Amino acid sequence: MGRIAQTDGLTDVQADILSAVRTFVDKEILPHATELEHKDEYPHEIIEQMKEMGLFGITIPEQYGGLGESLLTYALVVEEVARGWMSISGVINTHFILAYLLIQHGTEQQKQRLLPRMATGEIRGAFSMSEPGCGSDVSAITTRADRDGDGYVLNGQKMWLTNGARAGIVATLVKTDEGASSVYRNMTTFLLEKEPGFGTTGGITIPGKLEKMGYKGVETTEMVLDNHRVPATSVLGGPEAAGRGFYQMMDGVEVGRVNVAARACGIMIRAFELAIAYAQQRRTFGHQIADHQAIAFKLAEMATKVEAGHLMMVSAARKKDRGERNDVEAGMAKYLASEYCHEVTTDAFRIHGGYGYSKEYEIERLFREAPFMLIGEGTSEVQKRIISRALLKEYKLA
Repeated sequence: MGRIAQTDGLTDVQADILSAVRTFVDKEILPHATELEHKDEYPHEIIEQMKEMGLFGITIPEQYGGLGESLLTYALVVEEVARGWMSISGVINTHFILAYLLIQHGTEQQKQRLLPRMATGEIRGAFSMSEPGCGSDVSAITTRADRDGDGYVLNGQKMWLTNGARAGIVATLVKTDEGASSVYRNMTTFLLEKEPGFGTTGGITIPGKLEKMGYKGVETTEMVLDNHRVPATSVLGGPEAAGRGFYQMMDGVEVGRVNVAARACGIMIRAFELAIAYAQQRRTFGHQIADHQAIAFKLAEMATKVEAGHLMMVSAARKKDRGERNDVEAGMAKYLASEYCHEVTTDAFRIHGGYGYSKEYEIERLFREAPFMLIGEGTSEVQKRIISRALLKEYKLA
């Protein structure tokens, strides 16, 4: 393990967890990732081992059967897992966000009923905001939940659900009250429970997985709601929390952006590892290519970008762990890490030369995975909007 992307001030428990995950990644993920990714095959055996390690409950409090660790610990675990294969970090990402939403906003009954089964991985979590006609413009969602007696009836179409098929619970943002005073107060988050798999059950249809350039192995799906009936107790936080869905989801997105930053860091750490190894193995004009200044300088730039992305991700996670709002910090970390991830991976690809274009080399897979970091949990342009709006408010001239 090299000197870059190290984290100061970790507890012994955190250090032990990361050491165990790093060993697991090196022995169980890296040797199989490229083959599974090329086949677009779900990593069943790897996921079962992650269950046994307790990774599905890493942030769930001990009283509900989890490890009770911090966002920082989780982010560093994600960084390690994404270093092995980014898709696997996606398996636990949406699960983690749902667990976070339950911990922060769920009723005690919802926590006791769902969190213990989530901690073991018995049931998986997903969350859904996007729709076919809107991405980052959450206010434009059209999926509705109409009151019907003691419950609601949901109709609409949601898009881009990671773990959409295998999830047993989907936190879903829909509109509930068109007469609300603010467009952001007419949205509610529902905990929709379904049978894992594709097809239709009880008004919920998961049609099939979407084909993607990268991010393979884990399924991304649509979800169609056709007169799906739920009790009012399915509202995240209970019936009285109706109308608070937007704010609940934005809280979850903040930790989700730290997660994407961590995944981007994991990808670029691996890209750097591959590049610096190849630069010492490949020889041209009688020298290893690392001896050529053009390559040596590129390696220096790549390592600096890895370090910067890692430090910003750690800082954003620690701020959230202190109970502080971290919308700007999470946005900055996600923006910087995702852009640097794309640049570092591209440089590693170029260092590999023609071999980088071959599926026999791991960098080919990373080169297709990195672009997803630019759009996941909000594009770079969305992050800039969030950051600039907050800064202009804070630095407003008197």
